[in-house]
Amino acid sequence: MTHQHNANSLFAAPCPPAQRREALLQLAAAHDPEFQAVLSIALKKMSNAPEAAWDGLWVSYKAGQIMGAVWVQRLPMNMAQLWLPLPGVEAGHVDLLLRAAHQWVTTHNIRLCHVEVSPQTNPTEALLIAHGMQPLAHLDYLTGRSDQRLALNKHTPLSLQPFSLLSNAEQLALLAAVGQDSLDSSALRELLSVEELLAGFYQQDPQAPRHWYAIHYQQALVGVLLLAPREALGRWELLLMGLAPEWRGQGLGRALLNNALQLAQHEGIEEVMLAVDKLNLPAKQLYRQAGFECYAEQRLLAWTGNHQGR
Repeated sequence: MTHQHNANSLFAAPCPPAQRREALLQLAAAHDPEFQAVLSIALKKMSNAPEAAWDGLWVSYKAGQIMGAVWVQRLPMNMAQLWLPLPGVEAGHVDLLLRAAHQWVTTHNIRLCHVEVSPQTNPTEALLIAHGMQPLAHLDYLTGRSDQRLALNKHTPLSLQPFSLLSNAEQLALLAAVGQDSLDSSALRELLSVEELLAGFYQQDPQAPRHWYAIHYQQALVGVLLLAPREALGRWELLLMGLAPEWRGQGLGRALLNNALQLAQHEGIEEVMLAVDKLNLPAKQLYRQAGFECYAEQRLLAWTGNHQGR
């Protein structure tokens, strides 16, 4: 691939296949271990991907050398995730890469391209907003021991049945019900359809729907529990735990969290992690009572398309 640029000029271009490994190392280097572990999971999914699937990987050059990289990873339902350049890349290169990524997202009519950044990196957040991203949520990341249990005021026998036993229509209806009036990432829910939300959960969990459950109580379908093993971290992640509005406030959430912890403990997992919207005070109180502690905060930002969720 030949670049028609002055040898000392800064420019961004799609990453040539021969330099892909170097570009991906650029993405991972100097990031914290959890970022590297999550990136590793994303890359494993690309092991058999066609060349066209890498057209969202861009690099910046100076004097013929790669100086930085950015990756727009395509996701199902015409969505994407943005992987930012490593900390310490020169501001000029970051600016070039973000402009290239934004143009790529626009050209390919991506519905939503999201990224998470630490609130401690305010310059990064401000730069993303300057490049057209909008803030969608402020998330607290919590972790708790699987051997902890919440006290229950009454015996609450929940029945957990495989999520896969539901038809696609039933799965979507259940997710729509538990999302009604939810305090978690309400701006994101307004942007995405239920179909897109479900596709996003599948994308996050390579083993899905192995540890996904539909929750029954008193012969009624009342909620959902989606758990995802994170083998690289030695934890399980609670992707989604929710109840339909008419079943909230009856202690079922406490019983459901106990069930989630019990499932993880039964598989030999000592820790469970989750993300919860900073504004979802009832959920945060429940998790704190179960011994969960905050270990990180992230802000969710995104470039969004013109179509609204349904």
